Amino acid sequence: MEIQDIPAYLFTGFLESGKTSFIQESLEDEYFNSGENILLLLCEEGIEEYDREKFASPNVYIEVIDSPEQLSAQKLHALTEMCNAESVIIEYNGMWDIQTLVDNTPEEWLLYQNMFFADASTIMTFNSNMRNLVADKMKFCDSVVFNRFTDEMDKMEYHKLVRTFNRRTDIMYEYSPERVELDNIPDPLPYDMDADVIEIDDEDYAVWYRDVNEEIEKYIGKTVEVKGRILLGGGLPGNSFIIGRHVMTCCVEDIEFCGVVCKASRGNRRNINAYENGDWVTVKAVITEEEHKAYHGEPGPVLSAVEIVAAQEPEEDVAVFYR
Repeated sequence: MEIQDIPAYLFTGFLESGKTSFIQESLEDEYFNSGENILLLLCEEGIEEYDREKFASPNVYIEVIDSPEQLSAQKLHALTEMCNAESVIIEYNGMWDIQTLVDNTPEEWLLYQNMFFADASTIMTFNSNMRNLVADKMKFCDSVVFNRFTDEMDKMEYHKLVRTFNRRTDIMYEYSPERVELDNIPDPLPYDMDADVIEIDDEDYAVWYRDVNEEIEKYIGKTVEVKGRILLGGGLPGNSFIIGRHVMTCCVEDIEFCGVVCKASRGNRRNINAYENGDWVTVKAVITEEEHKAYHGEPGPVLSAVEIVAAQEPEEDVAVFYR
């Protein structure tokens, strides 16, 4: 068995979110289930059961995983070999941390698709009560499917929910098996990318930070004006510091400091010494991409400062993606 030659399809979501129905339909499809050996891992057993008689091919081996403790790389590898699996389907328990699966994925698996299913009538309640679990599933999925959607529901509300955690995933609204609509709501940036100086308002820091890290190429050579806390030292060169803010993705528990490297120009180096760690400053700088010690030698956004001035603390210390 060669390393990373077995496609794994991951389907996540909470109980009764539609995962089983989708997998059942997929296994009834001759194009998807054309006779190869498929290992189906059930990390959650809902009310709906699989109808094996309707599968396009009988070569589907079902294994129940009762607890996250059973998700070991050794066990999953053994199951793969036992049925000589050529592909793997995982119906994942929405109450389990995705990282548990990631940490124990066998080397021969290649995660080919990751879909999150949500009952549109209950997902907002889940998000209010278990936001960390919703974020855990949405952050890394390729697609989000809101089933049981109705014409009375506000698409923008669901669109914002997804975009809080993931700007690149596809979003689909399923009104019925015969009516599925792809989300086409544009995601314009809240600042003017064509301005001579791109001004990042206090409430837009989180969006800017994520976008400049995900799509650095469109920012290279642009001049930006952004406010944040200054961090000095930490083994950085004398002309470098970090400017950033605390950002909350989903809940208080996941607040983290998100900063970018800033290099002071020759004329601004003395100005750095006027500040202490934690001081708020506004920096006007040209954006480049460079390998830097602060990024562990990897390329990342670097601000070449042309102006550094003291700034007042924003009304909200912690930046968020949507208000």
